[in-house]
Amino acid sequence: MSTPKKIALITGANKGLGLEISRQLGKLGMVILIGARDKKRGQAAVDTLKAEGIDAHSIIIDVTHEPSVDRAAEFIDQEYERLDVLVNNAGVMENPSLTASTTPHDILRDVFETNFFGAISVTQAMLPLLRKSEAGRIVNISSSLGSLTMAADPASPYVDNKVFDYDASKAALNSFTIHLAYELRGTPIKVNSACPGWIKTDLGGANAPGTVETGADTPIWLATLPANGPSGGFFNSRQTVPW
Repeated sequence: MSTPKKIALITGANKGLGLEISRQLGKLGMVILIGARDKKRGQAAVDTLKAEGIDAHSIIIDVTHEPSVDRAAEFIDQEYERLDVLVNNAGVMENPSLTASTTPHDILRDVFETNFFGAISVTQAMLPLLRKSEAGRIVNISSSLGSLTMAADPASPYVDNKVFDYDASKAALNSFTIHLAYELRGTPIKVNSACPGWIKTDLGGANAPGTVETGADTPIWLATLPANGPSGGFFNSRQTVPW
């Protein structure tokens, strides 16, 4: 189906930040592909957005299962022939009380499978479709907790907030952003990392000061950058975050 509307895929989009990013991109006139592991939850999110007048569709994708990712890419190719925006939003955090010396290997692997390897699998599968876009945009949802500079700075507000498995996976994701942006520097595709801040989601918890609406602002900005916008950067509140 050829359409002049931009096509956006958001992973982990059936709730929380992913759903709000989908909502805001949809209100900008994009066709929204709700990426979710669970068919019923994905469809429920689609129904919510459609009730708001958004052109939304559900697509089953488990970022930790490559056949699922490949099927999603094949479906998008067949239905839309290209992809304009990819938001790698799917993410997990395990037991936050664990430290670098006490985190079991299986938990560390599980977190990296979603937060790092999953984002790479989805991006690599979708890249041929993004290359067909006039202005492809890749947004990796990261966290300031993944900033090595801030984690090591005694004066940083995050110095005492350390969740080893999560922080390390986001630092690795940031490295992917840097490398991919460099690789694609001669193309119209832009790649950036976005920190939404500490927001009220299942992951962020009820005590978080921010909302999904405010958290979505920087990812939306990066997903809609003009041709002279940045690539290979790390941003929170549209301001640069140190690596």
